[in-house]
Amino acid sequence: MSAVGIDKGTGVLLVDGQPVFPIVLSNPPPLGGKTPSGTDGLAELAAGGVRFVRTGRPDWNLQQIQGQLAAERTRLDAAAAHGLHCWPWLGSVPNLPPQAGSPQEALLTAIVNGLKGHPALGAWKGLDEPANPLNPNRVPVAGLVRAYQHVKKLDPDHPLVIIQAPLGTAADLVPYRPAFDVTGADIYPVSYPPGIHSGATGDISVVGDVTRKMAQAAGPKPFWMTLQIAWSGVAASRTHPDLVPRFPSLHDERFMAYQAIVNGARGLTFFGGHVTEVANERDARLGWNWTFWEIVLRQLLRELTSTAVGPALVAPDAKVSIKASAGDVELVTRRNPGFLYVIAVRTGAATSRVGFSGLPAAVTSGQVLFEYVQEPLPPPEGVGHQEFRSVTVSKGAFRDWLGPQDARVYRFPL
Repeated sequence: MSAVGIDKGTGVLLVDGQPVFPIVLSNPPPLGGKTPSGTDGLAELAAGGVRFVRTGRPDWNLQQIQGQLAAERTRLDAAAAHGLHCWPWLGSVPNLPPQAGSPQEALLTAIVNGLKGHPALGAWKGLDEPANPLNPNRVPVAGLVRAYQHVKKLDPDHPLVIIQAPLGTAADLVPYRPAFDVTGADIYPVSYPPGIHSGATGDISVVGDVTRKMAQAAGPKPFWMTLQIAWSGVAASRTHPDLVPRFPSLHDERFMAYQAIVNGARGLTFFGGHVTEVANERDARLGWNWTFWEIVLRQLLRELTSTAVGPALVAPDAKVSIKASAGDVELVTRRNPGFLYVIAVRTGAATSRVGFSGLPAAVTSGQVLFEYVQEPLPPPEGVGHQEFRSVTVSKGAFRDWLGPQDARVYRFPL
């Protein structure tokens, strides 16, 4: 069994004591699913940087629980074989009535006791979007708190995560704090018509607005953001021609990921690879959107899980005040014993050189991670080798070009 907890100082997830930035797929390919080249789907995802996959089901049933648990253990076994952890969805079960000993409580007990010892268990997924204002059956907090307390009594070694809708206010969400260890929200802004998921304009920087709202809702607790591959709403395009399927580009997805991180997210989930109604024929046959994986997500995860960027995602916030000269630049600073990191995103439409100030006086240079230059080698080699692009720091300041929805990760040696 993996013991999974949370570092109280940073909100970083700890798996067997090691800091982890959870990158989650919701949902993964079907059990036993293959890539277009015929290799194991879970092996491909694990090699590409995925760390968690959502499993579980919406229809847990006390009369069928033994068969359902056996099926879930099979999924967890497959994940464990590739070094992945699972995030089993508990469906509507974690909402308990006031009376002890209810059938709902018995079902929740059976699920938790049946899975809590599995080595692939990473966290529990609680009720989905319980505060969604568009849901006529919005779920009151009290039953979720009772369920949370029951889960933690049975299994103190794995956190419970509740993901909210992007709608509503922070004040609507704050009462849910006693019902989770980690919260978050889903936000899918890339759509035709624009903004049909978020209710906003459709600008992808709405991710930052929703992330900041979740920071308020979470208070001292951590939160993860759920970003878009595709979403269930576009599946209705078969019967509603005005709903046109759209997918984020690599530039879009990279911006959204880093904007969520800049605004405090300590984990990312990517939703919709399994929505095959809007996948091409090959991917629909395979049961998962491998095209999106190939052209967008694999490249982004290569960066997020690299030895260069990965340490910044689990590092504590730095106790320095670094500022940007442009008002449409959001940033966060992180620090570990070796490096100071500045992660910055530009939310506006301008393209200009932006000034950054407030770095320690001893810092004289830094690198722009995953932007490359070729450095020439002396003869006889003669062929250049790649280095990250550098920036010069003078008196705690430097300048760099940023365009619309650009994202930069700067690393400065200490």
